[in-house]
Amino acid sequence: MSSILDLLNSDMGRQLISGASTQTGQSPDKTAAVLSMALPTILGAMKRNAATPEGAQSLNNALSDSRHDGSILSQLGGLLGGGSADNSLLNDGAGILKHVLGGNQQRVENNISVNSGVDAGSVGQIIKMAAPILMGVLGNQKRKDNVDQNGIGGLLGSLMGGNNGNDDQSLIEKLLDADGDGSIIDDVAGMVLGGNKKKGGLGGLLGGLFGK
Repeated sequence: MSSILDLLNSDMGRQLISGASTQTGQSPDKTAAVLSMALPTILGAMKRNAATPEGAQSLNNALSDSRHDGSILSQLGGLLGGGSADNSLLNDGAGILKHVLGGNQQRVENNISVNSGVDAGSVGQIIKMAAPILMGVLGNQKRKDNVDQNGIGGLLGSLMGGNNGNDDQSLIEKLLDADGDGSIIDDVAGMVLGGNKKKGGLGGLLGGLFGK
């Protein structure tokens, strides 16, 4: 399975970047920067949540929902086209982010805003559009591989790059909980996105994705 950053460089990723860029009025480069920080963060939060049986069951149930069966991936033109994202997409995205990030959502959005130069309102809109697409990618792969609740962690790890031998992608997962305290949101918001000296590792990795 391709990593999330590989997917951002795919046709699907470029379609998401283009649609989100048009929706928010941000440049494609800045939109890509927001997504390259936000998507690993969301995945890491999902993986942390799924580390408990209850969390894994909750995510497995969400991915079993027909909204997240992967059909969204063939509908991106309609959902993101015309300069206005579909309301159902945004509503689903808002629900996903509330569940995954909880009370840390605004802090994560603000830190991405500071590091990307994109206003927090636009960051929020971009990741609302991205979250259902991410769920669609996961739901599609879950069905292809017949993944059950016990395999959810591995599914998330493969999209983060943890199972494909790619050291750069594995680095993302390590950075998400670098101090080993089990709290990835603090690490992402503080260390990765908030200006800590270690930011350069992830920032350099992500910043090079789009020819920068």
